[in-house]
Amino acid sequence: QLQLVESGGGLVQPGGSLRLSCEADGFAASVYAMTWYRQAPGKERELVARIFPVSGNTHYADSVKGRFTISRGNAKNTVSLQMNSLKPEDTAVYICNARTTNDYWGQGTQVTVSS
Repeated sequence: QLQLVESGGGLVQPGGSLRLSCEADGFAASVYAMTWYRQAPGKERELVARIFPVSGNTHYADSVKGRFTISRGNAKNTVSLQMNSLKPEDTAVYICNARTTNDYWGQGTQVTVSS
């Protein structure tokens, strides 16, 4: 059964760091791209960071450039999102996406940045 398993969300103070992980479990086909999205209350879902596992190429939203880093994990079809210098406006549910010939979505993990 295909599923995405996310971990690493939580509560952090402004300026702090968190690391999110996503494992794409049960994927026999190659994953073309893995992406972290986020959705804050009352706002549309937005792309945060994307990585193309084969090439290693990455893409970031302007709002997180220089603060967030997406990387491949040691295991196949795993990615991490290192988030530094977190701001209150980063508060959202962070959702992992894996794209093969279809799109697969995780359940999401809450990130709250607050003092």
